[in-house]
Amino acid sequence: MAQYKGAAREGQRAAHLMKKREKQKEELELLKKKIADESKSGTIGFGSKFETQYDVVEQQLKSSTIGLVTLDEMKAKREDLVREHEKKLAAQLKQDKKDKNKKDKKKKLAKISAGLSFDIDGEEEDDDDIEPVVKKRKPGKNPDVDTSFLPDKDREEVERQERERLRQEWVEMQEKIKKEEIEITYSYWDGSGHRRKLIMKKGNSIQQFLQKCLEQLRKDFTELKPVTTEQVMYVKEDLIIPQHYTFYDFIVNKARGKSGPLFNFDVHEDIRLTNDATIEKDESHAGKVCLRTWYERNKHIFPASRWEPYDPEKKWSKYTISEKK
Repeated sequence: MAQYKGAAREGQRAAHLMKKREKQKEELELLKKKIADESKSGTIGFGSKFETQYDVVEQQLKSSTIGLVTLDEMKAKREDLVREHEKKLAAQLKQDKKDKNKKDKKKKLAKISAGLSFDIDGEEEDDDDIEPVVKKRKPGKNPDVDTSFLPDKDREEVERQERERLRQEWVEMQEKIKKEEIEITYSYWDGSGHRRKLIMKKGNSIQQFLQKCLEQLRKDFTELKPVTTEQVMYVKEDLIIPQHYTFYDFIVNKARGKSGPLFNFDVHEDIRLTNDATIEKDESHAGKVCLRTWYERNKHIFPASRWEPYDPEKKWSKYTISEKK
């Protein structure tokens, strides 16, 4: 009988423990449901994390309650495990929220205009902390300081346009001068002078002038009828003038010759024919038109002995009208 009673007592105790185990299981299910409900009302996307964390709590609770324990001990153990995991979850949620805020701010910063900036210092901030920053103005010029020596595109463009305008005015003025008429007094020279006059334009070349001279002289000098401009030469102030030059070239440059200015075409008597004066005279003498053949025959005789080709680089500091240098 004693053995039977002992066995019955052990059976009752086992049944009682089984009921406790069932009750604890139900409480765990209720706790699991409660955690799941709380996760639904929280941040979207974190439900799976709560479920995963609950599974961890349940697994740790099972592994730490091997054998027979009281209900109070199990509750205390469960509460410790839940509290520990809740702290971990809270820390994880806070970190995830901070990372999300950083990511959102970076996206906003990429879209905002250059005139706005945001302070991203790595700490959690609300969207209300984002403030526009006033765009910095470029420093202006002090009106009291002379800045004319500094580069200025607008001023340089104005100056360029002004230079172009003046250049165009100058070109138009020169073209107008070239079209002006001038009276040229010349002398056909064959050992003695035969003076004539022609009206030419300042822009006419010496070749054009010689062509007009031949047309005028052929009426009185038959030897000139077959002659062309290449066979005659123009001598002005003891210089043989190349035929491509124009009267304008000498006028605008105030060119000087050996015995007088090349830019004046008014006439004075050549005093060398009457006396041997050596005093410089600021007078213009009639230019001479002669055959090249005559010059080749008489270039050793005065006045042809003084003649030389015109060189624009050679400067005559004073005028001379004699053979003395």
